[in-house]
Amino acid sequence: MEKFDLLKQRIKDSSETRGITEYELYYSEDSSISAETYRDEISAFSSSVGGLLLYRCIVDGKIGYASTEALDEAEMDALVARAAVNAVCIEKDEKAIIFGGASPDAYQKVPQIEFAMPTAAIIKKEAMKCRDLMYAKDSMIADGTECGAFAGQSVVRLFNSNGLDLGISAGNCGEYLQAVLDNGEEKQYEYDYLYNQFGDNEAQLQELTDTILAGAHAKFGAGKVSTGKYNVIFDHKQMKAILSTFLPAFFAENAQKGLSLLKGKVGETIAADCITITDNPFYEKNPMQIPFDGEGVPTKKKNVVENGVLKTLLYNLTSAEKDGVETTGNASRSAASIGTRVYSFYINPGELTRDALFEKAGNGIYITEMKGFHAGADAITGDFSIESAGFMIENGKIGAPVKSFTVAGNFFALLKQITAIDNVLEMKAPGFTQIGAPDVLVPDMSIAGE
Repeated sequence: MEKFDLLKQRIKDSSETRGITEYELYYSEDSSISAETYRDEISAFSSSVGGLLLYRCIVDGKIGYASTEALDEAEMDALVARAAVNAVCIEKDEKAIIFGGASPDAYQKVPQIEFAMPTAAIIKKEAMKCRDLMYAKDSMIADGTECGAFAGQSVVRLFNSNGLDLGISAGNCGEYLQAVLDNGEEKQYEYDYLYNQFGDNEAQLQELTDTILAGAHAKFGAGKVSTGKYNVIFDHKQMKAILSTFLPAFFAENAQKGLSLLKGKVGETIAADCITITDNPFYEKNPMQIPFDGEGVPTKKKNVVENGVLKTLLYNLTSAEKDGVETTGNASRSAASIGTRVYSFYINPGELTRDALFEKAGNGIYITEMKGFHAGADAITGDFSIESAGFMIENGKIGAPVKSFTVAGNFFALLKQITAIDNVLEMKAPGFTQIGAPDVLVPDMSIAGE
């Protein structure tokens, strides 16, 4: 971004004129385009480009913030002035830190995949291709069936007074298909995604469509479950949802504020020994890898939980300074503060095949739908009670569909109760942040049914 080079010089000049010797300029730009179908036409289309410039500076030992979307040189002087005033007014007593820099060798090289945003015509064509394929496959397709195509690209630049000058650009594209089937008595739906496959991807779309339709058909005639304790297998989508909901527990800043039960637990066993949870900025199947965090610190792959033991919480520079440890390179950025983030954050796959996992369960419930995490889960205590649906497990095989039951438990207890994990990890949402998990088996979970 040539414009950024002009802006950073103006920021440098303006900062030095005001006697500010420690400062940082962070720029992020996100572009997106998408189209959706309904019945036999494009029902929605959107295209957007947005950029945000964030400036931080240290004045009299305090850090000030300011942001702008106006990317012109004249605005840079006002940006610096606002941040300087903000620093004077700040009441936080935490140490003000601008990253001191690192050697070039500390930043891992990431694949520089050429990505060009598709045109509106291509996006609409891809969406309609998915739609036509879905409608041609099944006569039970009903209103509510949606298909879509989308693409996104992100650019990040970071420059500071300590000589740091970093940049990354990456993007991805994909399609999603949601089938609604109507057999005259009830409707059922299923959905899934295909990423980074525009163009010559008919075979993959055919396979995905068949899988989605088969999944929707399998749900017809769902019955009820009796209240009791069951061996439960959470499918990968639901385990991902659980992990996503309770992710903030692994952030050091939350532990320091008393908002995580993992406070003081580093080095202790918090999960079954089959559980290893990794945060990996360089996950090999992710086209959007990033070598630096929101403060310019080199990122690194690390096991947050290893064989059940909590190895580390996730830190930015400020939270690390409070605990007297090194940052893990997990700083996030917003207009007003530094936070914590993950990259590719996932439970590592186990050794069992999917069939072997079901054989180990014997009899129980395979949960394939959970809804209402926003209301039914407490991210601090770990408690959850979620309306669910899925299939009975009978003699190690998937049985009849079931619905309208509630699974209740506690995330921290669940991590210790997992006894087996299958050997497939699907990370279907590439981006600078993505979360994933395999199917997992948890014995004797409480189920509230009829």
